[in-house]
Amino acid sequence: MPEKLRVVCPNCDATNAVPADRQPLSAQCGRCHEKLFKGVPAALDGARARKHIRNSDLPLIIDFWASWCGPCRAMAPIFEQAARTLEPQARFIKVDVDANPDIASEYGVQGIPALLVFKNGQVVTRQAGVTDLGTLRSWAERFGS
Repeated sequence: MPEKLRVVCPNCDATNAVPADRQPLSAQCGRCHEKLFKGVPAALDGARARKHIRNSDLPLIIDFWASWCGPCRAMAPIFEQAARTLEPQARFIKVDVDANPDIASEYGVQGIPALLVFKNGQVVTRQAGVTDLGTLRSWAERFGS
């Protein structure tokens, strides 16, 4: 296990080095001093999501969604529960495909909701459609540091 874990702040996008022996839930951003883990999905635009993908040692589970999408609305409370119960094993991120079509296209999102898991800057698994909390949990555990 690394001595420090790179964690990107969901508030200001600063990359933080969190010591492995520190309780992650108590960690605060060195720049903005907000908690690094709030137990809610981080709503990010394409540029911010790319920064998290490039700079995070955590697995990132990204929900590509749209407000008009019925299955996306069904997925939202499951995704919120996952963030509440599984952080800091993974970071949960939501990207609105209508506002950010470039990143959706970049990662080949053709249907929504689309869930992509990133580890070390690479897509390690993906799934289209609504999924359950057990699947999200298994991804966080399997790809966690």
